[in-house]
Amino acid sequence: MDVSRLLMVLVVVISTLGGKSEASNSTCIHLDQDRYKLIKGEAFYYVPTIMEDVNLPDENITWYKNGPDYKNITTDEAQRIHYHGGALLLLNISDEDSGYYTARHITPSDECFYYPVRFEVFSENSRENLTYGRIKNSYQNKLILCPRPVEDTCITFKGNFSWLKGNNLLPGKHEARLRLENASKHDEGIYTCICTWTHNNKVYNSSGSWRLIVPDQIVYKVEIVSPTNKEQLVDEGDSIKLNCTVYCGINAKRDCMAIWRINGSSVNQMEGYNETTTLNFRTDTYSTAILTIERVSAKDFHYEFKCHGVGYYETNSSTLTLKQRESIIPLIIAGVCVVLIAVFTAMLVKYFAIDLALLLRPYLPPGRRNKDTRVYDAYVVYQTQSLDKETEEKLNKFVTKTLPSVLEEKCGYRLFIQGRDDIPGEDRVELVERCIKQSRRLMVILTPGTESEIMGNPTSDQTSVTGGLDYQVGLHYALVQREMSVILIQLGETGPQGYTHLPPGLQHLIRKSAPIRWPEGSQKVFKWNSRFWKKVQYLMPTIPAQKCDSSFII
Repeated sequence: MDVSRLLMVLVVVISTLGGKSEASNSTCIHLDQDRYKLIKGEAFYYVPTIMEDVNLPDENITWYKNGPDYKNITTDEAQRIHYHGGALLLLNISDEDSGYYTARHITPSDECFYYPVRFEVFSENSRENLTYGRIKNSYQNKLILCPRPVEDTCITFKGNFSWLKGNNLLPGKHEARLRLENASKHDEGIYTCICTWTHNNKVYNSSGSWRLIVPDQIVYKVEIVSPTNKEQLVDEGDSIKLNCTVYCGINAKRDCMAIWRINGSSVNQMEGYNETTTLNFRTDTYSTAILTIERVSAKDFHYEFKCHGVGYYETNSSTLTLKQRESIIPLIIAGVCVVLIAVFTAMLVKYFAIDLALLLRPYLPPGRRNKDTRVYDAYVVYQTQSLDKETEEKLNKFVTKTLPSVLEEKCGYRLFIQGRDDIPGEDRVELVERCIKQSRRLMVILTPGTESEIMGNPTSDQTSVTGGLDYQVGLHYALVQREMSVILIQLGETGPQGYTHLPPGLQHLIRKSAPIRWPEGSQKVFKWNSRFWKKVQYLMPTIPAQKCDSSFII
């Protein structure tokens, strides 16, 4: 082949390629233009709306900005504006980013597509005019969806959602859907969905807003608010006003009317009656008709006064009759009698409360009572040292004679009394702890100055001070472990100092339950059913402990 012929072949090939390129450009499909309003300083991740696959090879697509400042967009991630396949990223948006952008896509089958988009940049202060539209429906519960571009950005870059109402952050709202339960007019406003996401170790924000409009709710119904009673008491000759109030619903301004009818006739057709009507329709719609009777006569007691409510869809009515007012003196007397009987009954119940409790004890369900296998009903704590002779004699007589003769012999209880039930030579600490554990109550006998002296003058010989160790171990089980209740019995007067000389633990128990005072000098007190012993029995266990042989106790 000669040189001239070779040159001709090259010209034909070049012409053919050039013609094919021009033909391809002319046959490209220009798709509909997208349009977005952007906020200055934010970031925007854009994918053409109808693009099926965003993950296109960069060599198959070209992004460029149109207009007099035409320029190609780079794929360099270090640049503020760059692209990856079908996705265009605008970071730290500025005013100069406004304009038209186009993506030119060449498919492997040599098809050509143009994806145009227009961006307009606004300041943050213009957000109110940059919404994606309005949300307005009659649903009581509102659902606001994060705008699609913002939601897609968060999903792509695994960002975090947050919501604003106006300029206020809504706490705890971190999903793409914002739900408002029972929305009212107070909930109207601009709701902005913000996605905070990271790209190349830098944090960006993208946002989109909706305007929520809550329409006035309209509810039609007819309810008679007044009168609520079927009868109205009145004296003959009095002047009276009868109120007919009708509730017609919410924003139900049409056809809401309240009227009175007397024996089926209109008020205007009867003499001696006057009717005035008012309508209140701020939100809840009410209509009120006031029927005025200047002078009630005997015939009015035989009339039927009917309150009619007429609404948009329905009607309702309520009937009222007038009744001669009776004297209130019998009612006052009856009321006073009822009050006196109630007070008297309450006083009787309060006075005989313990008697009733003791009377009903045998008939109450046993419950946990039968499962209590402790040996003693009460462990008696008292003092024998630092007492004057008279007090010591009274204490010994009460503890060794009076207490056992009533509680053990007549009531069937079992008591542990130091000096009577302990075994000589046995280790005192072990004995006290074991016997207190086997007791269901701790009975403390108080004498003037007793506990103060016991706790204030400790002695190394614990066996010589009856009550000191017992008191400490017993109070420990009662206050700390809460395994037993405490019964306090006061012998003699407390003196001017009251109970202030006692240790704090015992004072705490006294504040919770006042001691039972031994009425010295009363002859009735030695009877097992006297007031004093009933109080003691009330605090003792319901069922006395079962008798145990001495070998078991030891």
